Amino acid sequence: MKKIKAAQQLSAVLDFRVMVLAVAAALSFAVGASDARDGAAHRQQTTEAHGGGTTNVQRSRGTDGAVDATRTARNGGTTTVDRFRDGNGTTDARITGPHGGVSTVDRSRGADGLVDKTVTGPKGKTVTTDRTRGADGVVDKKITGPNGGVSTADRSRGSDGLVDKTATGPNGKTVMTDRTRGADGLVDKTITGPNGQSTVIDRSRGADGVVDTTVSGPKGTTTFDRTRGSDGAIDTVRTGPNGGVSTVDRARGSDGLIDKTVTGPKGGVTAVDRSRGSDGAIDSLTTGPQGGTTWIDRSRNADGTTNRTVTTTPAAK
Repeated sequence: MKKIKAAQQLSAVLDFRVMVLAVAAALSFAVGASDARDGAAHRQQTTEAHGGGTTNVQRSRGTDGAVDATRTARNGGTTTVDRFRDGNGTTDARITGPHGGVSTVDRSRGADGLVDKTVTGPKGKTVTTDRTRGADGVVDKKITGPNGGVSTADRSRGSDGLVDKTATGPNGKTVMTDRTRGADGLVDKTITGPNGQSTVIDRSRGADGVVDTTVSGPKGTTTFDRTRGSDGAIDTVRTGPNGGVSTVDRARGSDGLIDKTVTGPKGGVTAVDRSRGSDGAIDSLTTGPQGGTTWIDRSRNADGTTNRTVTTTPAAK
């Protein structure tokens, strides 16, 4: 289940540093797959648990076409992202954090046409991402972290044309993703974790043409039953491994935008109401189960970029 994200997308320094953990994140997917789509109500409650405030993101397009950004957090701290295109057509970046620390992202295009990347943090440590194209045409990746640890992602194309993947972390543990195409043409997936545990994602198409999903993992089985309403919007019923049921009820408003009501397994309700501003940008109001709200106000600039202001109001105590 999705939620409105509370404007943390431009905490770019953390985003870049977390790259070195990409494979480690993949290693944890096998355990967490059954919970991946059930976060809306929980994360809204988490948002309500924090104090209110406003986060603002201002974007602008430079003369080279790259988009710069300034993010002001609810505590007043400011992070700036200055992007610029280099001579080979890739985009580099310089990120200045709220305390003055500077991180840089240097991209370069190799002879094979793939883009490699070096991220240097405020303390001078680096993370490098080296991409290579295998003989089967799929792209592999090697990530070297600031302390020398190496993670790899080795992709291969099976006889059915689907791309499988083996991710190996710095400690040598691996996660394997094996994709297969079912008789209905949908792609299923088996993820085998470093300790041998497996998570199976089985997709099937219902009579209404909507795709349902069954996720069977070490913690049990989660099912996602999707149906198409009379307005064309897709609703979902999620049944967790312990029998708890969550629902997502989508409805298309008169403006054509899809609103959403999420009811969690304990009955808490989160509502997402979307509206289109006069500039065409989409705003949204999320009301959590305890009454706290998150208002996302987007505005479109003359250069085509979009600014965003997120105001969080906690539930009344």
